[in-house]
Amino acid sequence: MKAKGTLIPIGGNEDKGIETADHNKLDYIEDGILSRVVKESGGNDSSIVVIPTASSYPVEIGENYLKAFNKLDCSNVQVLDIRERSQSELSKNLGIIRNAKCVMFSGGNQSKITGKIAGTELHRLLLKKYRKEKFVIAGTSAGAMCMAEEMIAGGSSTEAFFKGTVLMSDGMGFVPNLIIDSHFIRRGRFGRLAEAVARYPKLIGVGLAEDTGLVIKECKTFEVIGSGMVIIFDPRKLKHNNEEILEEGTPMSLVNLKTHVLANGDRFNLKEKKVKVLPLEAQFV
Repeated sequence: MKAKGTLIPIGGNEDKGIETADHNKLDYIEDGILSRVVKESGGNDSSIVVIPTASSYPVEIGENYLKAFNKLDCSNVQVLDIRERSQSELSKNLGIIRNAKCVMFSGGNQSKITGKIAGTELHRLLLKKYRKEKFVIAGTSAGAMCMAEEMIAGGSSTEAFFKGTVLMSDGMGFVPNLIIDSHFIRRGRFGRLAEAVARYPKLIGVGLAEDTGLVIKECKTFEVIGSGMVIIFDPRKLKHNNEEILEEGTPMSLVNLKTHVLANGDRFNLKEKKVKVLPLEAQFV
């Protein structure tokens, strides 16, 4: 897919400018993930629309993001609270998105996003703006996972690696060559992402830690941002993958699943499947 826009999938629990004892957190104003979202969108005056559709508490989530962006001196942020599929067809809501420079999907249940937005006029408008304009689509947790064409819809981490325990469905299709998982390290989702790429061995698996994200430019390259790690599963050269022949509930085996562990500043070329890591000396500056 050719696209002029930028995707920013986030692994969940991103810093919203609240005091924390976590020494790994970055400076919120200068280096935080939401700060980068603002910069990629064109600055503090840019129109940012928060869509809390995935959440069971959309009002509270919307207010949290308004406060977080306010701390970054953003003056043009609004919440588009879509709870019914019919709202994704309303001209008023389409006008809000048409004038936006960025949309931010909240966390929650990714299937709520696809169920209420995918295939609607709103979805088609998002795709058009992403392909034709310097438009930013950001999303955290569920909002990140829905960006893929093949979306992880569910599956227990404790039962993963038994065939059939990972549920897949159609995503929003903003990035066709990735499968994205979130809260990856804290919730131990290595097994479910491995099964996902075993099922779709032509796609790259991306596991995002919390307060960690990617800046994907034009569907070609991505840069790691945030305070944690990103795990990459590259299945292109698997020597053994028995996913197709196994019965449901059978333990799986994969051989030669290439893995990368990346952190802030590291880059990955989606076309060439090549990693460019930050030089060691740069980490001590």
